[in-house]
Amino acid sequence: MIALIGLPGSGKSTAGRHLSRRLGGALVDSDAVIEHDIGMPIRAYFEAHGEAAFRDVEERVIDRLTAEASHGVLATGGGVVLREANRQRLHQRCTVIYLRAVPAQLIHRLRSDTKRPLLQVDDPLKRLKALYAERDPLYRRTAHFTVDTRGSSVSMLVNRVMAQLELSCSLPPTDAPPEGAPAP
Repeated sequence: MIALIGLPGSGKSTAGRHLSRRLGGALVDSDAVIEHDIGMPIRAYFEAHGEAAFRDVEERVIDRLTAEASHGVLATGGGVVLREANRQRLHQRCTVIYLRAVPAQLIHRLRSDTKRPLLQVDDPLKRLKALYAERDPLYRRTAHFTVDTRGSSVSMLVNRVMAQLELSCSLPPTDAPPEGAPAP
């Protein structure tokens, strides 16, 4: 399984959709699985139960998702690396790609976002800078590879990820024909 990690807005879900199509596997979005399990949006759960309770749920979901044999793509939540158990499970059970995006780049993508609970503050750029300072070292430790998202369209980003996977011989087996090849 390929796991994508990075700050909120770094492109994990969007790139994950495209990457899973290229690899011929499924996309699993850990936040969507969490919302299904808790029966409400993450933001509402955060408000009702707090971040620690959310991280407990997230840890159980990451354990379950990474334990399942899969040749797909796992798009994780931005804070998944805050728990040591998540970092270990991801690194040991998946090929982890850190989609590195800097706060100045992310603020433009997230300026009207109302779904991410940690960014519902007076100064989202300041918050993104704090998240980056805290999490960048954790992302780097967890990842097998880092791909910079700066100046990338989705297709360019997916091409960079694919190139990294090919160079490292980390591509999972696939039944999908190569891009541009006729389907059987």
